[in-house]
Amino acid sequence: MRLGIDLGGTKIEGAVLDAGNHTVVRTRVATEPAGGYDHILDRVAELVNRLREQVSGCTAVGIGTPGAISSVDGTMKNSNTTCLNGRDLRRDLERRLDLPVVMENDANCFALAEAVAGAAKGAPLVFGVILGTGVGGGLVIHGSVRRGLQNIAGEWGHHCLDPAGPPCYCGQNGCVEAHLSGPAVSRQYAAVTGEGLPMEAIVAHARAGHPHAGEVFERFLDRFGRALANVIDILDPDVVVLGGGLSNIDELYTRGRAAVEAYVFNDELRTPIVRHALGDSAGVIGAALLLP
Repeated sequence: MRLGIDLGGTKIEGAVLDAGNHTVVRTRVATEPAGGYDHILDRVAELVNRLREQVSGCTAVGIGTPGAISSVDGTMKNSNTTCLNGRDLRRDLERRLDLPVVMENDANCFALAEAVAGAAKGAPLVFGVILGTGVGGGLVIHGSVRRGLQNIAGEWGHHCLDPAGPPCYCGQNGCVEAHLSGPAVSRQYAAVTGEGLPMEAIVAHARAGHPHAGEVFERFLDRFGRALANVIDILDPDVVVLGGGLSNIDELYTRGRAAVEAYVFNDELRTPIVRHALGDSAGVIGAALLLP
């Protein structure tokens, strides 16, 4: 039995998988980040204990979390749950749970789940894409997460599309995330129209023929093509799996794919670009799959 925890900004989800990677039990609690770091540790411990009461044989915990683990001192960095940053989350959870903890970036957990049990099952080299409030990615090779020397493998959201582009929270300008995330596209639309709309509404307006929405959406698809073509040029993956809220935009798999094909360094695009198969469960399934 493998116990996984997906530690999100608003919810903490837990699940136990059996030997066939089937979910035996799954539950969630609110993260309540306003309560601070120790409160989040309490919430994780509460969920782990609840799951262990329901299923025996869980002797370790896999945890997916936003942000990354510093290769310098093992503390958290780049997490949008800011009270985690600078803290040794893995060590503190091991002390609280009295169990071994394996921790990984949530985008890596998504990619691992889809590579092992989802839309890219069995593919040798899988690139998992997160498109939502942020832009992230994970790289899985023969069923194992490739973290890289500095724990940044797959971070395509922070390669530069345009150095004169909008500022990114990472301190650079023109990152993929500053162009393709949902909030970034909303800001682009507001700059043209003066009206703030979420990505879903912008897409709906574009489909209805509204010119400003259509212009912003076309730019989004073009930049998606440029950014993902760069990744494919470097990795040439067997499958690209899209996840996150924006992955449900149907045009990404038609016109978005055509944009990738226009920019990729080849005379054809054979790479499958597919929608996720595991939905909201991918993160917690991937966290459980971190365990041997």
